[in-house]
Amino acid sequence: MTRSVRSAISATGLRKSYGDKVVLDGIDLEIVEGTIFALLGPNGAGKTTTVRILSTLINADGGDARIAGHDLSRQADAVRALIGVTGQFSAVDNLLTGRENLRLMADLCHLDRAAGHRRVDHLLVQFDLVDVAGKPASTYSGGLRRRLDLAMTLVGEPRVIFLDEPTAGLDPRSRRAMWQIIRDLVAGGVTILLTTQYLEEADQLADRVAFLDHGRLIAEGTPRELKRLIPGGHVVLQFADQAGLDAAARTLTASTRDDAALTLQVPSDGGVGSLRSLLDQLDRASISVAGLAVHTPDLDDVFLTLTGQPDHERAMAR
Repeated sequence: MTRSVRSAISATGLRKSYGDKVVLDGIDLEIVEGTIFALLGPNGAGKTTTVRILSTLINADGGDARIAGHDLSRQADAVRALIGVTGQFSAVDNLLTGRENLRLMADLCHLDRAAGHRRVDHLLVQFDLVDVAGKPASTYSGGLRRRLDLAMTLVGEPRVIFLDEPTAGLDPRSRRAMWQIIRDLVAGGVTILLTTQYLEEADQLADRVAFLDHGRLIAEGTPRELKRLIPGGHVVLQFADQAGLDAAARTLTASTRDDAALTLQVPSDGGVGSLRSLLDQLDRASISVAGLAVHTPDLDDVFLTLTGQPDHERAMAR
């Protein structure tokens, strides 16, 4: 049976300006439920403004948006009941313990005492906070604070979560622990709109990625699709001796050779088809390869190529 695909977040023509400064210039988004959608771009591109509009914190100047089928402007209360927001800066109260922070959120979500206690206990276990639950949040490490912050967002069991720079300032181990928590949430059917400055984070987590620049969406697709937009992919072939290198260089005329390393760099998109074609070409010429490595552009390359450019230069880069 084919699972029906439903939209969790849908936006058309969102616009926002502050005086003469255009922050969002008519962006469209379509995010499928149970997926992670990463919104990337340089500082000031409009990412946080987008999150603030979609989470009902501010109003758009124009355009339409729906969260789980609810109109953002006419059904804001229904939208708020479905969403959770973890912003760039922690909402944790340093004077309260971890458990008290969670209980405060349970009260704000209007859970009765018994239901609130059950939800708090469940989240303390889920986020591995049981051992520090009775300690003031001021004593928590950055990773613990971020886990508590996200746990607080989940008290009301939101179906759509906005994560604005969720791992900013975390060490690599804490960041990877947070990634696993995010993956587990999505496996449970939650939809996540993620903004991040860590391009590897988007590559690891996101089902789809969109790049925002000067208030406009300039590219969207899966991480693999976006990386294939950018030239520079290549295959490095390693040879056992000079004769093999010479023969391969004669056969692959578009390649670049390194005689000292006995390697040949061949332009390639890194796809299976192009790699198979390359190896078939060498096989037909009876050329043996000692080793190979495939190098493809990453999202950092996409970011640097597509953002911060006038439209005509961006078109040329693609």
